[in-house]
Amino acid sequence: MQMIYNSPNYCVVEFAPQAGHLAMNAGGYEIVDKNTQREIFIDGALAAQFREHVRKLIEEEPTLDEVDEFLGQFDSLMTQPVVLH
Repeated sequence: MQMIYNSPNYCVVEFAPQAGHLAMNAGGYEIVDKNTQREIFIDGALAAQFREHVRKLIEEEPTLDEVDEFLGQFDSLMTQPVVLH
């Protein structure tokens, strides 16, 4: 697991693929909205699509606001509350 983005509004953690672990075979991303304290974990095709969009976004050297705007697309999907343990 590696934090790949952290702003005042969002945090994104990348989980590397884990051979032999069905749920994590392709890896995935956890996206946290710090303001609403909600998160989503994406894997599979959605994670691959996310990875490609992020790659293209990075090429444009975006500002934090532009990255946050991109991550805001996932706000409506974030239904899991952030729980500390």
